[in-house]
Amino acid sequence: MAKRDYYEVLGVSKNASADEIKKGFRRLAIEHHPDRGGDEEKFKELNEAYEVLKDDSKRQRYDQFGHAGVGSSAASDGGNPFAGFGGGQTGNFDFGDLGLGDIFESFFGGGGGGRQQHRGRPRGNDLETTVEIDFKDAIFGTETELNLNIEDTCNHCKGNRTEPGFELKKCDNCDGSGQVMTATRTIFGNIQQATICNKCDGIGKIPEKNCSVCRGKGTIRSSQNIKLKIPAGIDDGATIRLREHGESVFNGDKGDLYVHIRVKSDKKFTREGSLVLSKEHISMADAALGTTIEVQTVDGPVRMKVPAGTQSGTDFKLSNHGVPSMNGHSRGSHIVTIIVDTPTKLNRRQKSILEDFKNS
Repeated sequence: MAKRDYYEVLGVSKNASADEIKKGFRRLAIEHHPDRGGDEEKFKELNEAYEVLKDDSKRQRYDQFGHAGVGSSAASDGGNPFAGFGGGQTGNFDFGDLGLGDIFESFFGGGGGGRQQHRGRPRGNDLETTVEIDFKDAIFGTETELNLNIEDTCNHCKGNRTEPGFELKKCDNCDGSGQVMTATRTIFGNIQQATICNKCDGIGKIPEKNCSVCRGKGTIRSSQNIKLKIPAGIDDGATIRLREHGESVFNGDKGDLYVHIRVKSDKKFTREGSLVLSKEHISMADAALGTTIEVQTVDGPVRMKVPAGTQSGTDFKLSNHGVPSMNGHSRGSHIVTIIVDTPTKLNRRQKSILEDFKNS
């Protein structure tokens, strides 16, 4: 479905002042706030429109190029861009001074932490790590290898804690029940409570002989190499969740691994949603007469025509040279801002020519 005009979304005219835009957003944001029973999709649409129109440079590009001139965001891409392989990007929304707070903290739940319970079973620790990638790797995607030192299932005993060749026997602490009864004296009398046996961890059996490698623990710390595919279009601050790539625990589920992505800055390019931004300098004469320049893009050099009379700060759009969408169905644009350089050192002839031009 086509996006609505941002001015229409906020209920303001195209020549509205910054204050009018802010007031329009505040009024409608309160009305549609999900915590107050409002429409969540309308609320996200409002925030997307306000994020663009409150910023002078983004508003200028929107007025010139429409939605293609301001890129896209996780909020407007229809949800979690990592849905399907268990990752997510946080998506915070700006409410200015509304006092309403961030409503959608993130698209995935949880993060690192200690040993947890999962559906009645023990669960290994979640792990976190950070990967730093180059700007172009974030645009086109890349693969990397993670080397982690983690608690993993013991290969010698396959995690059952028993030395190969020996069996498990009934736990003598809980008599094979996996539970022990404890009594606590209170003012209401003695209260009995069943707790998990700490000798067999609740399974009712213990090794005849402990594994000689893990010493009966079932897990051992080891170095793991994990291949990670980083998708094209990922942004700085995104987090990829790898299910069951965290630490192991005896008689339980493996934890998850959370990989936080950091994108290195680039000397030539910056990024804004699905847009790639850069600046190109031209001379005063070329700006007045028009010229053709070679523009560096993430795909390589591209020839671009600069028409006569171009003013400094004018933006030009190079379609399909921006950031690919996470679903791979589209690609953003490259916005080139032209900077007209005013000469600072002129010889006599140059000054004379400019004086003649001025007087004419």
